[in-house]
Amino acid sequence: MWRRVLSKRLLLGLTGVGAVCVVALLALAWRPAIAPIDPPAPSSFAPELVAKGEILASAGDCAFCHTTTPTRRFAGGYSVITPYGYVFSTNITPDPETGIGRWSEAAFMRAMREGVRRDGANLFPAFPFDHFTKLTDDDIKALYAYLMTVPAVKATPTPSTLPFPLDVRALQAGWKMLFLDKGPFRPNPAKSAEWNRGAYLVEGIAHCGACHTRRNVFGAEQAGHPYAGELIEGWIAWPLDVSPSPARWTKDDYVTYLRGGTTVQGRATGPMGTVVQGLAKLPDSDIQAIATYFVEFDRPARPSADAAVAKALAASKQQSGLERERGARLYIAACGSCHDNVEPGRAELALSSALWYDWPYNFLRAVLDGVGSERDAPGPMMPPFRDVLNDSDITAIGNYLRRTRTSQRDWLESENWAAKVRANPQEVPWAR
Repeated sequence: MWRRVLSKRLLLGLTGVGAVCVVALLALAWRPAIAPIDPPAPSSFAPELVAKGEILASAGDCAFCHTTTPTRRFAGGYSVITPYGYVFSTNITPDPETGIGRWSEAAFMRAMREGVRRDGANLFPAFPFDHFTKLTDDDIKALYAYLMTVPAVKATPTPSTLPFPLDVRALQAGWKMLFLDKGPFRPNPAKSAEWNRGAYLVEGIAHCGACHTRRNVFGAEQAGHPYAGELIEGWIAWPLDVSPSPARWTKDDYVTYLRGGTTVQGRATGPMGTVVQGLAKLPDSDIQAIATYFVEFDRPARPSADAAVAKALAASKQQSGLERERGARLYIAACGSCHDNVEPGRAELALSSALWYDWPYNFLRAVLDGVGSERDAPGPMMPPFRDVLNDSDITAIGNYLRRTRTSQRDWLESENWAAKVRANPQEVPWAR
């Protein structure tokens, strides 16, 4: 009898505690709506403020995630893939009904700093407010001015496909308690002004960690492991802490890459291609600052690019007896005429991160779909081989290049991977 009484009391006690926690969370999650305003006239914003906001929006690649049709820029609808479902970007044009036309500057600033909509609902962290919170008030005001002057587009937001209870916006308050470090950016007094400027841009508007940092089970960036690499839309955003390429990235390499999208270590393709295009509007001083910040992350001692190239090319020459191997014959026929004659704008295969990394997704994307689309950084074109080479052919070429250019193990499962990437590149598995 006493056991049943004790169990009942324990159950009631746990239920009470749970109810209190739910009430507390709901109280924490509640944010008041900010009153709507009449859409401000574009002429009410100073031209220099709008111009500054345009540069910031470009540096943040805002159009990439908020545009699905070029003629409906910033109208939203872009699908962000998460392990739990899809989250669709919203309309951030000044349309008064479906966009942010009735948002005041205060409402916009709250969304950027705290991830809360004008109506008080929490935003999903697919919107990187955990980075934008670091922006200064002046930069947020400039972004607001720019977005309020772009053409208004009527586009109703698409609901997310997140399952219950992950689709409950009130629960995002708990996520923020755990993972949101509210800004603005706090400079590091032990670092130079240039380094701090680079850190502000990288950690803030450019939100580089959103792609280059792995996520924990809650979808937050892993603390203590910034820029360790992540799989984004079927492309690997390379680790920046330990580059896969054998050649250490110098400051000049970063500047060259961020300005033009190509170094001997690789070419900016896929989502990174549009990032480079967006960074083009930043002044040279900001690109130099970003390079200063990033160059400290590639910590291990590496040979210079010239030394690594010389070593890799020497190893390649020693493989001249492999011409009869299937992979070598396919490479010579399909690839050698271009890649054995390195020209400006084309990466050196012996240093390519796509070949040195443990997982072949970027290599497969490049071979299947080519390089040189409007999203990619400017440079030589590489045609798609999707309809020319089968999965076995691509596997043979990849394993041949791994053996001759990197001395790494074969991608033993790459034929299976090639089939998966060919079928649905945005949903290939990420092997941790």
